[in-house]
Amino acid sequence: MKVNKAHAYWKGNLKDGNGRMQFEKSDTEFPFSFKSRFEDGVGANPEMLIGSAHAGCFSMAFSNILDGEGFDPKEVKAVASIKLDQVDGGFKITESHLDVEAKIPDIDDDKFQELATKAKENCPVSQALSAIKITMDAKLKS
Repeated sequence: MKVNKAHAYWKGNLKDGNGRMQFEKSDTEFPFSFKSRFEDGVGANPEMLIGSAHAGCFSMAFSNILDGEGFDPKEVKAVASIKLDQVDGGFKITESHLDVEAKIPDIDDDKFQELATKAKENCPVSQALSAIKITMDAKLKS
């Protein structure tokens, strides 16, 4: 199977230093710092990248499951909110919450919720995050 790589570089101490993260085969860099991770500073942080991965993986998995069930997914939008908490003197990622809106013709809400839950439970990133609480609000748009 394919192996994907992401790179990180940090310079300086935790409070005053800064760094950048980058995906292999991408020109886009994501600068990050103490302020962007633990305060309201500008820039990225590792939790944002985990959230992006979770939202992206869920969207693809949900679209695939819908297609496999005979539905034609027109649009799936997902936002993952990753919660970082201070626990026992350190920090831990404790939760990922998915907010989902999708346009799927000819599906009722019960079936939509069933398949969204199946995607949430089975996408590879959800499985990788199985040590934390994963919740979801999914809305069917017309």
